[in-house]
Amino acid sequence: MKKTTVLRQGIMERRALVCPGAHDAMSAKVIEKCGFEAIQISGYGVAGSFLGKPDVGLVQMKDVLDTAWNIAASVEIPVMIDLDTGGGNAVNAAYNTERTIMMGLAGMNIEDQIFPKRCGHMSGKEVISAEEMAGKITACAAVRDRLDKDFIINARTDCFASMGLDEAIRRSNLYLQAGADLAFIDGIKTRADVERAVREVKGPLSVNLMDAISGMKTELIPIPELAKMGVGRVSIPVASIMVVHKALMSFFTALKASPTGTLPGQFQWVSNFEDYTDFVGLKDYRQMEDRYLPKGRLDEKYQGKGKIVEGEGKQ
Repeated sequence: MKKTTVLRQGIMERRALVCPGAHDAMSAKVIEKCGFEAIQISGYGVAGSFLGKPDVGLVQMKDVLDTAWNIAASVEIPVMIDLDTGGGNAVNAAYNTERTIMMGLAGMNIEDQIFPKRCGHMSGKEVISAEEMAGKITACAAVRDRLDKDFIINARTDCFASMGLDEAIRRSNLYLQAGADLAFIDGIKTRADVERAVREVKGPLSVNLMDAISGMKTELIPIPELAKMGVGRVSIPVASIMVVHKALMSFFTALKASPTGTLPGQFQWVSNFEDYTDFVGLKDYRQMEDRYLPKGRLDEKYQGKGKIVEGEGKQ
């Protein structure tokens, strides 16, 4: 099946399909290797990894799409892109939807914040009118229906913090009526809120558990319980970038504090070199070299004649 079809079926079964967030191709490959069925590209994570900046609308759409291309090409499971506000008005959003589908992504998030947007769990969010957002979704849905009807449009509303659950549910239903496949109320707080939203939203609901440890603003409800409620998708968007940040801080803090400037024998900090090179597919590229490169060039390479010396990484 197409990746879009796989993702659509998982969401429409309303079994709380877990989509961990990836901030780059490496984190996406790890998520796939650990057995998850789908991936959500984290705009929060991309801002941190690509720019070292907060998620406040600083990443350019070209960079978002380039990162998404790298991630989608690195894994076999479906990938959803975070298109933020769609890149502008309804025309811009439709164009970026077309690019996204043609790149092989399986779905997208689009939200009703004003630009510049910010992470859904930050304070100070503002939203556009529901009617303007519905127009964006209608434009995106027209592209979806023309290119791939299984492609998922996840309509996110950020109005909960300032307008409450009633308006969030109203907007969710309006967006679904406009052509969205999935509704997402970001920053929703309690189990009771989620249960009500599942009952009253006329389509599958997406729930954001942030890092799956704190939940941030949303109560951390076990995935099996969300599945019993009938939630369509569960996003865990920021865990990958937060894990990487902590791991890097811990390692380099220890390295700087070491009297010798090294950490001999402390292999708990790092992956084994061979395990890592296997993970990123070095053996496959070695086989390609053996198969496709002229024999003379291979001989030069392995003998170190003007080529990279095997295992040393230098001329």
